[in-house]
Amino acid sequence: MGDYDEDTAFLGQTGPYFWTTFFLLNAVFLSTGFNGLYIVFVGTAPQHHCHIPAVNLTEEWRNAIIPLSVVDGEVVRSQCSRYKLDVVRNFSYEGYFPGSDVNVTNMEQEGCLDGWEYSKEIYQSTIVTEWDLVCDNKWKVPFASSTLFVGYLVGSLISGQLSDRYGRKKVVFISLGVQGVAVLLQSFSQSWKMFCIMFLCVGASQISLYISAFVLGTELLSKTMRVVFTTLGAFLFYCIGYMTLPWIAYGIREWRTLLAVLAMTPVLNFPLWWFIPESPRWLITQGRVEEAEAIVRDAARKNKVEAPSIIFQESQLHDIPQNKKYSMLDVLKSKNMRYITLMCLILWMAINIGYFGLSLNTSNLSGNPFMNCFLSAITEVPAYIISTWLLKKYPRRPLLSLFLIIGGGVLLFIQYIPETIHYVALTLEMIGKFGFTMAFGIVYIYTAEIYPTVLRNVGMGMCSSAARVGSITAPYVIYLGTYNKALPYILMGSLTIASSVVNVFLPETFKKDLPETVEQMQECRG
Repeated sequence: MGDYDEDTAFLGQTGPYFWTTFFLLNAVFLSTGFNGLYIVFVGTAPQHHCHIPAVNLTEEWRNAIIPLSVVDGEVVRSQCSRYKLDVVRNFSYEGYFPGSDVNVTNMEQEGCLDGWEYSKEIYQSTIVTEWDLVCDNKWKVPFASSTLFVGYLVGSLISGQLSDRYGRKKVVFISLGVQGVAVLLQSFSQSWKMFCIMFLCVGASQISLYISAFVLGTELLSKTMRVVFTTLGAFLFYCIGYMTLPWIAYGIREWRTLLAVLAMTPVLNFPLWWFIPESPRWLITQGRVEEAEAIVRDAARKNKVEAPSIIFQESQLHDIPQNKKYSMLDVLKSKNMRYITLMCLILWMAINIGYFGLSLNTSNLSGNPFMNCFLSAITEVPAYIISTWLLKKYPRRPLLSLFLIIGGGVLLFIQYIPETIHYVALTLEMIGKFGFTMAFGIVYIYTAEIYPTVLRNVGMGMCSSAARVGSITAPYVIYLGTYNKALPYILMGSLTIASSVVNVFLPETFKKDLPETVEQMQECRG
């Protein structure tokens, strides 16, 4: 196969066609910011305590029936127990007063046998209040969150092969439809189990949408526009959706209604089917040269340039087996490709574990939860903007190693910050988040540039799967902190620093054409 970038160089690096495609594809990423992250609001646990049934109790005993405890220096009411109702009712009937006549701290306690009462100060309802996912059942909320990551893993494994076989464009719009239906069905969940199953479908469709749209943009756009799309474009528009989510949740405090509204956001993208083209690179690998030429000629017309009479030379097209189907096994066939893939998998897993680890360790911000979510999203914007500028001017390898060292260094040193100087720890956490956000932006375009067109979606899918394994594993790594507070941060920090060393052995892709065939990828050596 010939060099696609050289064959289509007459289109230029920018122009109406590239900019239109740029914004249309980025519009797809807005919905990925809405969906998935809504668990922050849907799965939150409002203030709660045991429900006290309408029995004959004095006001003093009704106020004293919930035990008090000291948590982080603050006296709070128990959320999972109460003093035995029968004993309290007898004391109340006999005229005893808590504290003066009865030492309540010595009284026997029982669980919340009559359910819980939840504060509606912030949320009218969540899945926690709906199915009482507190106390002995509180594990079900993080488990529900993990089903999203399992969905990411499943979607990462299958979307690449589907996209490489049936086309990038088809998988993008099928994923949009599945995502909308899954979120809508989730809003009608009659049980926690149904919610989790639908959340798995949401995760699978969302990552399929993200990867396929990302690869489609990488293959459609010029070299210059490709860097802007894969950094400032895809990630920034995702972030815009993320920043918009808390304000939608602010206006809709009931979880079922919120999900029903969010389910409509993917539908808004369906009209884009008639404006976003299929990848000419992919069409050529399938032997559909005439369709590829038609798309490129349309691009030339929109950019107001003249296309040559023959765009893709027939003699060059014989180099690629027509209609050959590629799978994950093809990624592992050659020794060089196995090494490159292994190093990419380590990088993606380390970045995801580090980022998720910092997210788990971030200090709880006081104030409005909707504003806190907005601030958490907006802190990533500078990283996306700076990474766009850096990727245009500097090689990928040293940039990625630098920001991995920054993120890993924070993980290694944050454990030594005393709790008394909270602002120092918070500043370090934000620096670490900045580093990992930069690393995410770089590793996406780096990986897309390493793999050839015929295996790009498969390679990206495998790497994304490694990232999902990291996100699923991270909570259990954090759990090691119950045995030794420093252990999880030593493990995550060491893994991140080690991955920065692994990165040195990957081939550099800066200012190089995208490889089209497996043979061209194998020529890219570090």
